[in-house]
Amino acid sequence: MKKSTASHNAKKRRMKKKRLPPGVPNPVDIHVGGRVRQRRTLLGLSQEKLGDAVGLTFQQIQKYERGANRIGASRLFQLSRILDVQISFFFEDIPANLRTAEGQVTIGLREREQKTLEPDPLARRETLELVRAYYRISNPKVRKRLFELTKSLANASVGK
Repeated sequence: MKKSTASHNAKKRRMKKKRLPPGVPNPVDIHVGGRVRQRRTLLGLSQEKLGDAVGLTFQQIQKYERGANRIGASRLFQLSRILDVQISFFFEDIPANLRTAEGQVTIGLREREQKTLEPDPLARRETLELVRAYYRISNPKVRKRLFELTKSLANASVGK
């Protein structure tokens, strides 16, 4: 009888969902914050301007963008309006294998090591500034020539 109770308790402990350690941001919050930063930067908004539009300090926007603070549903709705995107934008391209608090322990499956998340080159400030500058070129012929030049330089550097 004791074995059965001990076995039941062990099974119950395995089924209990584990939380992330204190101070460790949830990967989903990091992804959503990164998408906020990506869109804000693409629009050329500073953290301060976005904070003013939302009624927050730039430090709070920083925390959202790092994933240190979770963005609530009403705030996410507000951000989607200000940044002119659908709410689904914040969840696009989210890796299916993220290890979140809800998905850490699954009965009958071995936990897998989480791969290190590589920074998305499209989310880098340099890339976003380059795209914004490119589209500020009003002459389509000049823009096309710059595009061709960039492609040829990239091809030349890959060949070396």
